[in-house]
Amino acid sequence: MAHRPRVLSALAATAALGAGVIVGGTAVAFAIARKVVTPVTRRLADTEVLGVDTKAQTITLRRTPDTVLPGRYGLFVNGSHDYLKIGALLSETDQTATRKLLTEVGEGERIGRAATFSGWYFVHPGELHIPYREVSVVSPVGECPAWLFPAPAGGDPATWVISVHGRGTTRSETLRAAPVFRSAGVTSLAVSYRNDGEAPRSDSGRYGLGATEWRDVDAAIEYALANGAERVVLMGWSMGGAIVLQTSLRTAYADRIDSIILDSPVVDWRTVLGYQARELRVPGPVAHIALRQLTMPSWSRVVRAGNAISLNDLDIVTRATELTHPILLLHSDDDGFVPSAASRGLADARPDLVTLASYTEARHTKLWNYDEKRWSELLRSWLRERKLGVERVS
Repeated sequence: MAHRPRVLSALAATAALGAGVIVGGTAVAFAIARKVVTPVTRRLADTEVLGVDTKAQTITLRRTPDTVLPGRYGLFVNGSHDYLKIGALLSETDQTATRKLLTEVGEGERIGRAATFSGWYFVHPGELHIPYREVSVVSPVGECPAWLFPAPAGGDPATWVISVHGRGTTRSETLRAAPVFRSAGVTSLAVSYRNDGEAPRSDSGRYGLGATEWRDVDAAIEYALANGAERVVLMGWSMGGAIVLQTSLRTAYADRIDSIILDSPVVDWRTVLGYQARELRVPGPVAHIALRQLTMPSWSRVVRAGNAISLNDLDIVTRATELTHPILLLHSDDDGFVPSAASRGLADARPDLVTLASYTEARHTKLWNYDEKRWSELLRSWLRERKLGVERVS
């Protein structure tokens, strides 16, 4: 009994520490949950520039799984150039990767050390040298700007592809597909959606992870049908995939959707958020709290000043029986951001609808960069098999 005060003191200290961990964990969880639904306003550096050889026009980067990929890519940087296009991997070591510069850097030009690695980035459709025009899609939040690429003469103007970009990017991400769709003989429409920095802001100003943005894609379908489309194909990259899937399940125009194409899609947000939490070494209980904060109305108002998000509704693997449209699904097993497990789960659940084209080292939404020829042919072959485009008119 002489040790009772010490025992009580130890228990009290342990309880206080536990309460601190819970409170601290909840605060961390709030920060995580808020970040998930907050639109990205600046690019986070993930690549280090070690040196530029202006004579040889090469750039040396810190080695990462991205910087040693074959293909052509880009770097968002600080300095005399905002964006550098980079080409073939010329050499590599355990620590470095040296690539060809495709954007000329002159002697004395400053390039910062911190950079963001990206896929090849077409800023504007004028770079594609194909016909287009600026249009507006009237959605529930207002006029959303879009780029319209008409079908070529002799093509199939009644088939439209609606292209939906991912989280933290803009419709520019989808421009790589426009020449492919034109060569296939169809019209394509690259759209924006609420809170992406180009379309109007919603009342909450937060992402709905597909649960709200689908209404803007639904408006794009309505726009297409009002302007000559008889059938549409929906294509989405990353979170754009989640938006497209929600659109297919919720739209009143489901009978006008011919099929779906997905590039590195979010098929189940729990899988994505769980993976990212593990990558960031966020404790499991904290990650669980963050997910709960997105789904519970009382907490969601604190996190996002909007309605709660139903992650069950966004889990398309468990909802696979509700799908009715054929899907071409492209995903790399080394994605590094959106794991391919849910995509494979969806393909296993609906082999009658889902055609899975898998990659092993193309990373997230860089499938076109990694192997432009294969990526483009997969899209064209899909339209041919669906008897769309030039196949429909031949």
